Amino acid sequence: MTSTPAPVIELAGAPALAPFLARGALLSPLKRPRPDAGWPRTRLVLPALRVDPARLTAYERVCGFPTGEDALPVTYPHVLGFPLTMRLMSGRDFPLPLLGLVHTSIAITRHRATPPAGVHELTVYVDGLAPHRRGTEAAVVTELRSGGDVVWESRSTYLARHRTTTAPPDDARDPAKATNATDSTHSTHSTHSTDSTDSTAATPAGENPVPLPARHEWRLAGDLGRRYGAASGDRNPIHLYPLTARLFGFPRAIAHGMWTVARCLAAHGTPDATAIRADFRAPVLLPGTVTYAARGGRFELRGAGDRVHLTGEVRPA
Repeated sequence: MTSTPAPVIELAGAPALAPFLARGALLSPLKRPRPDAGWPRTRLVLPALRVDPARLTAYERVCGFPTGEDALPVTYPHVLGFPLTMRLMSGRDFPLPLLGLVHTSIAITRHRATPPAGVHELTVYVDGLAPHRRGTEAAVVTELRSGGDVVWESRSTYLARHRTTTAPPDDARDPAKATNATDSTHSTHSTHSTDSTDSTAATPAGENPVPLPARHEWRLAGDLGRRYGAASGDRNPIHLYPLTARLFGFPRAIAHGMWTVARCLAAHGTPDATAIRADFRAPVLLPGTVTYAARGGRFELRGAGDRVHLTGEVRPA
């Protein structure tokens, strides 16, 4: 028995985000997430993508990457694919509600450095659902091609929280750790949360990892979310102003999760062919001060009281 090929929709240009955010918000109350639900098999393709030099420069500056390099920053294809991701996740056939959806992790493989100039092909698709101890997780794959070859790919996971019969690990049954985990998570409560942070990747019970050595301390301005939003196109209200963030349960605006990854990787450095894994653990309030820590290929971002916001690893591909 042969499988049916996945339908492909080719787009003439990158779609605008606002209509998808509105649609996702309206449809969210109608969604009933579960891990055995169907999901859209459609692959969205931008066959003739060109990078906007001005937007790329703005992104490089706000994330701390050198400007004018011969290769795209290692996180930039995620930004290019984000509107396509939102189109898929805001659709009627996507089973998880966009409201409250949490970006829990991203794995990136860059097969070779990719020049900004020229024509690229971008593909985004949903790669399935999986049960999670806190609900249902969806995986979204983004692929960047140059000259017909996949030169960059990522796999992001997004969690929809709901009641589940999945048995939690031992640390989730410990009241003290469970309280800490609840306090360190956030969902969007807004039009989207695909760049939110979450502490779902908990430390195994009985394990007390030694903090990585501090390398830099960064003071983050209150307008960081607005500057990153202008460069990336992700203008989620939780990242913009204290007032708009408070509407969705946050005391102040919070930094984009993907900014935290990009800033850490700009400081860490990556080989041309590299594999990266990052897990989002807790939101970064703006303004604020964070510490970038690293040893070898591992890195993390910590806040006051050594609260861990992000953990990650870089290795050669």
